[in-house]
Amino acid sequence: MNPIINQITASQVKTGLPPFKVGDGVRVHTKVREGDKERLQIFAGVVIALKGHGIHENFTVRRISYGEGVERVFPVNSPNIEKIEIERESEPMKARLYYLRKRTGKAAMAVKERRFEQHGAATPAAAAPAGVAATS
Repeated sequence: MNPIINQITASQVKTGLPPFKVGDGVRVHTKVREGDKERLQIFAGVVIALKGHGIHENFTVRRISYGEGVERVFPVNSPNIEKIEIERESEPMKARLYYLRKRTGKAAMAVKERRFEQHGAATPAAAAPAGVAATS
């Protein structure tokens, strides 16, 4: 993108959001305005797509609600997003999980979850038993 546009939009880009990726289960807290009142609404589901970069970055979250698939596209840098919580991490095999749209029931949310013990411990402290200090 043009460096001048990057400088202008740099103040609007959010920092401090957790690093999430496609396949992760997330809870998105959004601000909802009803009249003169404002409240938080949570949309929980699986991230099926990440698009764009910089100020134009979007992500799509899909969930099953009353047997019907519901998708919502959120701008990452929107002022209406209060926070994003990561419920579970995953190991996606594709960049976009559009194949979940064809699935129903439990299979619609089935994404391979990340397990640290399969590929060895992520950190030396995690590999040591409880109460035992890790040594190098």
